[in-house]
Amino acid sequence: MTSAATPPALEHTSKSTARTRPAGPLGALAGLGGQNLSLVGALVAVLAVFGILNDNYLSWTNIQVIAEAATITGLLAVVQTVVIICGGLDISVGSQAGLASVVSAMAFTSAGSNAFAGMAAALAVGALVGVLNGAVIVYGRVNATIATLAGLAAYKGVAQLVSDGRAQGYVLNDAVFVFLGRGKIAGLPVMVWILILVAAAVHVLLKYTDIGRNLYAIGGNDTAARLAGIAINKYLVAVYALIGVVAAVAGVLLTARTGSGQPVSGSEGLELKAITAAALGGCALKGGKGGIGGTLLAVALLGALDNGLTVQGINSFWQNVAQGTLLVVAVVVQQRRSGDRAVGLPG
Repeated sequence: MTSAATPPALEHTSKSTARTRPAGPLGALAGLGGQNLSLVGALVAVLAVFGILNDNYLSWTNIQVIAEAATITGLLAVVQTVVIICGGLDISVGSQAGLASVVSAMAFTSAGSNAFAGMAAALAVGALVGVLNGAVIVYGRVNATIATLAGLAAYKGVAQLVSDGRAQGYVLNDAVFVFLGRGKIAGLPVMVWILILVAAAVHVLLKYTDIGRNLYAIGGNDTAARLAGIAINKYLVAVYALIGVVAAVAGVLLTARTGSGQPVSGSEGLELKAITAAALGGCALKGGKGGIGGTLLAVALLGALDNGLTVQGINSFWQNVAQGTLLVVAVVVQQRRSGDRAVGLPG
């Protein structure tokens, strides 16, 4: 909680943050602004182009395929948005999801085909690795990029060790996992509903609670936030724990979707997609700015682009090229808007 007397620097940060929050019911729902309107335009253009090239692209069946494929990325992008807002980064989210996927399947098998035991084990492991990341960053004083880069390799290695590098378990004979991976509610896949619920909860947390305001303040000016009495260390550890839990949810959905625990397949490269979506959605990589609405629009754009390239039979390697290009473009746009001096060039 903030103290009664807020330092001028923190007050300025809070006002700047408030200006980035759109007003009105539509803005509150989707966070519409200049950045997000550009994303809407790009999404419409991608849908139109591929819709013209392929008659089945805009069918309801394919729209659901796009949504399902984007769900796991969306979950990781939502929590990546949170950590970027408070000035951090987590490059290990894909490995965390892979580890959780393996754990969920192995625990499911060990517990006599008990889906809830598998999910509970995955969530526990996710919370553990999240707290571990946060502790290394906060108390070990390790740069977040380096700490989570180490986690990217370490958690991937652990997943491969415990699984012997192979897919584990078989969950497609379990009603709970089948419901998660293939079920529908009101015509929408259950996976999409889970993304909607998680995104809505995080949106409310960021926009309408003191916790969210403090996270923006930490990312905007951590010195002023500390002087205001915000327990920055506790907030950061809690944020990384949240990432671990949501990454575990993504891992469980990966298991449900593929039918087995996947140590690497399906989770590799998710960290790049999550960071790209957050950056495209308007998150300032320096912290203090961003929102869930923009991130979800970016996830939809990336999903539509990936699916379009696939249905056109274009080499899947081009998807990586497109993601890398979009990430660079997003960062360049941020730098131009912020007015920061370009590296190595005169001011």
